[in-house]
Parts: sequence; C-alpha cells; structure tokens
Amino acid sequence: MSRIGKLPILIPGAVKVAVEPGHVKVEGPKGKLERTLPPDITVELADGIIVCKRPSDGYKHRALHGLVRSLIANMVIGVNEGFTKHLELVGVGYRVAKQGDEITLSLGYSHPIKFKPPEGVTIDVHDQTKFSVSGIEKEAVGQVAADIRALRPPEPYKGKGVMYRGEKIRRKAGKAGKGAKTAA
Repeated sequence: MSRIGKLPILIPGAVKVAVEPGHVKVEGPKGKLERTLPPDITVELADGIIVCKRPSDGYKHRALHGLVRSLIANMVIGVNEGFTKHLELVGVGYRVAKQGDEITLSLGYSHPIKFKPPEGVTIDVHDQTKFSVSGIEKEAVGQVAADIRALRPPEPYKGKGVMYRGEKIRRKAGKAGKGAKTAA
C-alpha cells in the first residue's frame, strides 16, 4: 500500500470539495481550483475526509495513487492557506523593483529584465533584494520561482545570483595564485 496514497485528506471547514468521476473541484477562501484526474484512481468524499483508492497493486496504479492524493491535498491547502516561495538576490548591484503587476530585475546584465507573472501568481517585493512569489496553485508558484531563479542561478565561486531564501550554495575555491605553485 502506498504510504502517501493511503493517507486521508482532512477538509477544513471553509473549504468545499466536489468530487465527480475523474474530476475534482475545490473552493475556499483564497479561490477556486479544479483538476482532471486519471480515471484509474477513485476518489471518495465522506464526512469531511477525502480518500483515494486504486484498483490494483500494479506499478502504474501505485504511482498514480500517491500522485493523485498529493495533488488533491495541495489543492485543499492552496485554496485555504496558499503557497509562498521566498527568494533573494545576492550580488553587488543586484536589485528588484515592482512596477504595476510586473517586476524589474537588475542582475548584472547590460539591461534590466522585466518579468510578468502568470495569472493567479503574485510577486511581493519586500526590499531591494528580497521578494516572494505566492499563489493558490503549488505547481504555478514553484514554476514561477524556478523561472526567476533561472535568470541568474547562484554561482559557486562568489555565491552571486538569485536564490531561495535559506538556500546554501556549495562554494568552490578559485584558481590558485602564483605563490601556490611548487617548483619541480
């Protein structure tokens, strides 16, 4: 039995869930999400608890069981609390500014980079080097954060770039200077 797939999903009081064969709709205080699910996995709703069941112990069904349960759980958490990814800029002259609904990033290139998040995702700028990506859909929030990080990924020599807050960069030693060479 899947350790994740067999866990029940508790539905908070402010969240409404509608389950149809192959489709789930979740509505809460932050918004509304819906998703089409694989037809093999059955989703049952009873007494404020969602349970996912699979028809067999085949490899495909085991994989889908945990996946479907995680997707539904993320939908319930998203419409109730939302998801946030915190990012920060490290580097001299690296800064972020918000203009309307898009942000402008100065990342050491010859030009500033304008980034407009997709619908359903918001970017909040806390100061010139710290900002956060938030929304109700976990996949979209993670993808937008990854796209922004990919504009200037952290590099291992000086540790400069766009990184998740609290991320540890494995540093490398630079080239050895002239004094480090040994006479042969």
